[in-house]
Amino acid sequence: MSFANLVLIGVALFAILGAVGAFTIAYRRAKAEQPDPTAGVSEETRRADRSMAGVRALPVEVRDAETAAAVVVEEEEVEIEPAERPVAVQVVERQRVVEVTPEESGVTRRQFFNRALNSTFFVFLGVMGMTSLAFFWPKLSGGFGSDVDAGNVGDLRAAGTASDGSVVPVFVPEARAYVVPAPDPLPEQFEGTEVAAGGLMALFQRCVHLGCRVPWCASSIGFECPCHGSKYNSVGQYFAGPAPRNLDRFVVEVVNDRFIIKTGTIIETPRASRMAVPYPQGPSCIGAVAEEA
Repeated sequence: MSFANLVLIGVALFAILGAVGAFTIAYRRAKAEQPDPTAGVSEETRRADRSMAGVRALPVEVRDAETAAAVVVEEEEVEIEPAERPVAVQVVERQRVVEVTPEESGVTRRQFFNRALNSTFFVFLGVMGMTSLAFFWPKLSGGFGSDVDAGNVGDLRAAGTASDGSVVPVFVPEARAYVVPAPDPLPEQFEGTEVAAGGLMALFQRCVHLGCRVPWCASSIGFECPCHGSKYNSVGQYFAGPAPRNLDRFVVEVVNDRFIIKTGTIIETPRASRMAVPYPQGPSCIGAVAEEA
């Protein structure tokens, strides 16, 4: 499992935990905000309240009519035994509204939940953005895709030529390139491309047919692809096989006697109409392997 996958899994878990935590806090705050209607009421008051169970409250009009009848009876001095009636109780509810400042009220559960959810979402986006930049942002220093210092120009020239005068490419792993002597004069197809500097060229190791790595064949003095048989001379010009063009090469320059390979810039050139360097100069490595098999 790659580092990017681990990061994505961690962000997803973080988002889930954040949502669960926000929901839990909001639920507890909602439970805590429900007031107890009997809070602060004495036990005596509660017993008195229970004693009024079943009492019927009469409307005001009925009570007024009964009071008027009682007055008339008193004026006439008629003794009437009053009927037993339940005591009328009138309950008046009043709501008191107290305005408070935002500082006093604090954060509501809705605001808290929204802020927690938004924060989790933006953190997820930030991690995703940094992960994407790690994939797509080019390397600024060192490694393939940047400017690679292949070494001193004089040392590369000496290492690229055998004692008998034949070519011996210098492979630079960090640049994935073969450093070879440039033909003199430079073929017309390479003019103005900045593919040669200090008498040297840098060839991409990849075959232009299907991307196999092309090894050096010391017997034929050229590059021969073992995958499908494409062949190139010592400066990467196409000779035979299914390859559609020459080997790709990098832009190069010499800075303070150092040979710099700019692996971020690849130059493609078509098949050469005329070979700048003779090829083959000996038996093919691909043919030798086929005969041994």
